[in-house]
Amino acid sequence: MKIPFTKMHGLGNNYIYIDLFQTELPENRLSELAINMSNQNTGIGSDGMILIHPAEKADVGMRIFNKDGSEGMNCGNGLRCTAKYAYETGIVDKKEFTIQTKANIVRATVKENNEQKVNEVTIDMGAPILQREQIPMLGEAGTTVINEPFKVADKTLHVTAVSMGNPHVITMVDAIDDAPLTTLGPVIEKDERFPEGVNTEFIEVVSDEEIHFRVWERGSGVTEACGTGACAAVVAATLNKKVTKGKKIVVHLAGGDLIIEWREDDHIWMTGGAEIIASGIFYA
Repeated sequence: MKIPFTKMHGLGNNYIYIDLFQTELPENRLSELAINMSNQNTGIGSDGMILIHPAEKADVGMRIFNKDGSEGMNCGNGLRCTAKYAYETGIVDKKEFTIQTKANIVRATVKENNEQKVNEVTIDMGAPILQREQIPMLGEAGTTVINEPFKVADKTLHVTAVSMGNPHVITMVDAIDDAPLTTLGPVIEKDERFPEGVNTEFIEVVSDEEIHFRVWERGSGVTEACGTGACAAVVAATLNKKVTKGKKIVVHLAGGDLIIEWREDDHIWMTGGAEIIASGIFYA
């Protein structure tokens, strides 16, 4: 089977995109394809696979598969890349449109450069989910998790849990370079208190307008960036009174910067770039 693909990245968080407006794939092979394509030695190499497809309730749809073959609910960097692809290929013919994920429907706005290529995308990510059972995280239903002690391995962290359609747990640290990302990230990801696994973020709040950020993503491990995680980080910093709601916050990820704003209407707006790396044919 020959599969046309486009590889794209948002701040280094890279996925292989397949246009299902043009290509058909068997449902029972999607997880296998994600694993094989993502393998950097025998495939293309990526953080996973994203399918761009027709949607009943939005202008375009997006499905995310992690590099381990599991299907994700949402992906902020993937949304920006999907918006760029959909606009530049003519799937949509307007600069403001909707994208449907398994988690929700979001609004995207694209901005062109002088060469009529999309160089910036803003996404209305909707409102964060804070109820423990909706994240989901085990514990007393109807409560929130804000600066809560969390024993893992031989350490006690203080965590804040947020869902952006996918689960995140955020720990604030004094210095981002000292964050135990690779040691605790994989342990927390599979901790039994998170029945669906969890994305793990460590953040250093530099000021009321600036945050350093690192992430261990559920199903993918360390990645250069995570858009939903950056949104969750700003929510966590706000709930812990480290930054002010309504301000634009620069989040410094390993792959670059995102602008995140948690507005007074409770919606979170994310702005950042999206880039095409390559296109070709994958032989499956």
